Amino acid sequence: MSQETALFDRLEKAFIESMKARDAVRTSALRLVKAALKNKQIDKRAPLDEGEVLQVVSSLAKQRRESIEQFQAGGRQDLVDKEEVELRILHEFLPQELGEAEVRAAVEAAVAQSGASGPKDMGKVMAVLMPKLKGRADGKLVNTLVREALSPGVPN
Repeated sequence: MSQETALFDRLEKAFIESMKARDAVRTSALRLVKAALKNKQIDKRAPLDEGEVLQVVSSLAKQRRESIEQFQAGGRQDLVDKEEVELRILHEFLPQELGEAEVRAAVEAAVAQSGASGPKDMGKVMAVLMPKLKGRADGKLVNTLVREALSPGVPN
């Protein structure tokens, strides 16, 4: 797997260090990331770029957050703890998430840039916004803030 991205290199080094340290939990979590990256590369039939590596790590983090909610609802604290540890490990490789105020400012700029005037223009706004926020903001939050910004009668 010949990948030349900084994020991939960081993941590879962390994996090797965790194996040397015999940190089974960390090694297991990073092995899952490596497998997901390998699968994505096989699907693409080409090396992954930095954005694609970030996307894979982000989607794995999102899966962990969803699993945590499911396990909490099911009363499985043991599995919640396991998923939270894996999520913390994944967060080490993700850029700092933006806060709601920063996302709101980006939404307002995207609405202005796209010339959106109502809910029917949501796709235009999301097309401008998502490349800028990919991996740096929760998709649900972005979606909610865009809906608010495009809804008539709702103060911005």
